[in-house]
Amino acid sequence: MSTSANPVITAWSAISPYGIGRQAFEEGVGSGRVALTPCDRKTWGTRDEVVGLVPDFDLRAVLGKKGTKAMSRVTGLALATTGDLLKEIPQDHRAGLVLGTTAGSLQTTMEFTRTSLAAQFPHHVDAAVIPYTVMNASAARCAIWYGLKGPNSTIAGGRPTALHALGYARRLIRAGRAETVLCGAAEEYSRARSWFAYHDRAGSRPVLGEGCAMFALQAGPGSEGEALAELVAVDTRISPTPDRTAETVEAAVRRVLAAAPDGAEVWTACPSGADDSPGRQELSVLADLFGSHVLTHPLPSVIGDAGSASAAFQLAQVLSRARRDPSAAGRLAVITSVDVSGPVAAVLLRLSDRRGNEETSKQ
Repeated sequence: MSTSANPVITAWSAISPYGIGRQAFEEGVGSGRVALTPCDRKTWGTRDEVVGLVPDFDLRAVLGKKGTKAMSRVTGLALATTGDLLKEIPQDHRAGLVLGTTAGSLQTTMEFTRTSLAAQFPHHVDAAVIPYTVMNASAARCAIWYGLKGPNSTIAGGRPTALHALGYARRLIRAGRAETVLCGAAEEYSRARSWFAYHDRAGSRPVLGEGCAMFALQAGPGSEGEALAELVAVDTRISPTPDRTAETVEAAVRRVLAAAPDGAEVWTACPSGADDSPGRQELSVLADLFGSHVLTHPLPSVIGDAGSASAAFQLAQVLSRARRDPSAAGRLAVITSVDVSGPVAAVLLRLSDRRGNEETSKQ
């Protein structure tokens, strides 16, 4: 049955350069700790001097040896994060899953192609690797691994991918296709991704990061009692040219603000922190609209550019801060993201009016 009510976020988890799990992320964001580390060039075979890696992430140690021998790193990150999230919500095998990604595992795709070209015959390849060479491998593997039988989708949209995934999950719930959707985004660090970034962004060369953040989006208002935030509005669009990013971001933000409840105030605005011209235009627009004092500190400076997982970490950052700040209760948060290839997205959240009170009562 379709519904016009806004869905709510009831739980989340993250695996990031701060470590495994939501608590590690919250502690890292709360302290402002820089999680970038020197890159072991010999191990990774890259030119990067500094990276934002998930510390000591061994997917076979985390997920076990069965079924993980040929698994890509990005799928391991998505599986581990989804499993951690499922511990926080009631079991529902009808739940859907929407996962954002850049292109799946570039490293696996490149290695598979190389093997096919270098072997005596093109078909002399490891069949177990084939599933991980396609973009939707991680989302499909999560559904199979955890027995999730609801809608399963993969979204790709550059740095704003996770906000696109939120919008897609919201539509699934409002159309009555699922009552619960797990959504988020994952990105891996690899030699192939580093190589692409080095040649694609000559001149800017961001410090690369990795990780995954997943959120449980559930139909409201029945879940209101456990809600962390209400997903009020999502707007996605394309900037015609990179130099018109500012006007595109402003249009997206004004569109989501039009759906804001009467009298609700903006508590924070969270930019992508992209270190390029579209990112600087985005930051300028948010500062003009809301004032620099409400802007969230950009995450890339402390965990690296997490690519398609960047906006998912922005959302986790907002929820982490809201949990610690009683003044956030019942107020609004704007999250935006841009990509040099054109995608622009804005999300409006109404934060739970209970979180701040709960945090205060614990102190």
